Amino acid sequence: MRVLMTADAVGGVWTYALDLAAGLAGAGVRTTLVNLGPPPRADQVRAAQQVAGLELVDTGLPLDWTATEPAEILEVGAAIRGLARGVGASLIHLNSPALAAIGGFPAPVVGACHSCLATWWAAVKDGPMPDDFRWRTQALWQGLHACDVLVAPTRAFAEATALTYELPAPQVVWNGRTPADVAAAEREAMVFTSGRLWDEGKNLAVLDAAAARLPVPLYAAGPVEGPNGARTRLEHAQALGRLPAGRVAEWLGRAPIFASSALYEPFGLGVLEAAQAGCALVLSDIPTFRELWEGAAVFVDPYDPAAFVRAIERLLADEPARAALAEQARVRAGTYSVQAMSAGMLDVYRRLRPQLFARAGQEAAA
Repeated sequence: MRVLMTADAVGGVWTYALDLAAGLAGAGVRTTLVNLGPPPRADQVRAAQQVAGLELVDTGLPLDWTATEPAEILEVGAAIRGLARGVGASLIHLNSPALAAIGGFPAPVVGACHSCLATWWAAVKDGPMPDDFRWRTQALWQGLHACDVLVAPTRAFAEATALTYELPAPQVVWNGRTPADVAAAEREAMVFTSGRLWDEGKNLAVLDAAAARLPVPLYAAGPVEGPNGARTRLEHAQALGRLPAGRVAEWLGRAPIFASSALYEPFGLGVLEAAQAGCALVLSDIPTFRELWEGAAVFVDPYDPAAFVRAIERLLADEPARAALAEQARVRAGTYSVQAMSAGMLDVYRRLRPQLFARAGQEAAA
């Protein structure tokens, strides 16, 4: 059985796609991973090459959120449709569901809702959306309604998607991550954060302001410039730039505290990686973080730098409390495994192609 899956090398979707493909391979599912947008970096290509049964196709085609007009999204959808036919895909997993609007796909289409401009705008901005957000949102509305099934990584984001696009709530399949294999290290006096620093939804300005008042340095890993031209500049936090996954894991192994002041985070793989690495979590008080980390994190008003300073200083001064919180986060992180994510997605796939899975099971037993 072959799944054609779209991805991009810009943010967490790349990590999600590789982890899911690795999990699916254990069930005999091969994946053709079609990259859109900027080409993957060398370390990303190496990671893809290590996934059994994965074929990487780098198209150079634009992402739906960087396309210049609606027709461009339809053209990319048509190209994906042609690739699906060419590889004989049994299922099509679109991590950019807007591409489904073209229709005519040769197999059932799963639309994975990772984020969208309309829900981002509602969480981050005020007032009416600009025109380019409006037509992109309309394109996504058409794509979502054209998919055979929709999935989302949290209940909070599933509900926001359903409300925004007048849909039944997508099925929730929590994201998962395999813990990094990094040698234990001494925890150092610092705070760490990571992600797409250029994205206003990450709200790095608040952590940057907090960094000016913290007694320890705050390090931020991730790109400061996005493919859409967005940029951020840190005045007090120390920007590390984009780091390969292995280097991020090393930083997490040394950081006692991970902080996120995000206003918009449909899931937050960076938080999960930090919890797996044994960091205590100081997170913005938003619905997705409450859903995933209630009882295993300190929650802070995302608009209040002073509140982040107070929460971080308390944990720095109380090592037993910090260690207990870190252990609670580590235990909770075990809920969000690649195995659980893959099993959830396989259930979705089976409902779409029950006869195909039944035949595969018979062949395996023979």
